[in-house]
Amino acid sequence: MTYESDLQQSKPQMKYESVLQKSIKNQLDYLAGLAELVGLLVIGIATALAMGHQIWKMAGSGGVTLTDLLLMFLYLEVFAMVRQYLKSGQLPVRFPLYIAMVSIARDLILRAGENTELHLIAAAGAIVLLALGVLLIRYGQSRYPSNPEDRRGEAAH
Repeated sequence: MTYESDLQQSKPQMKYESVLQKSIKNQLDYLAGLAELVGLLVIGIATALAMGHQIWKMAGSGGVTLTDLLLMFLYLEVFAMVRQYLKSGQLPVRFPLYIAMVSIARDLILRAGENTELHLIAAAGAIVLLALGVLLIRYGQSRYPSNPEDRRGEAAH
């Protein structure tokens, strides 16, 4: 047997391996997508339950505090993240940054009597840095869009 005949015999085998690899890749991709969807469903249900529990707690206490409202806002941001991910398949980095800013503000309010000056300055600085991060991301997205169609539209203006 020559090298050429060995090569010809291995081509059908390579073709089957390629088909098998593609099939396995497609199956794994499908399973990963399914796991992602189940994870988003769990996050959505858990957030709805947590929000319902918070509403029940506020109704039972007979009052609503600012920290309660901020917590409800955090839940809404989580819902917005899940919705955005389901809608576009992408999660903008801004959503977790918004959640972080509100969480820091809520922490400041919860510990109102215990905060030291250094803690207040650090928390305020963290919120400012996160806000600057959001501004930079927004600027980058408007100036350098990742979608090539958006770039063409920008050149026309």
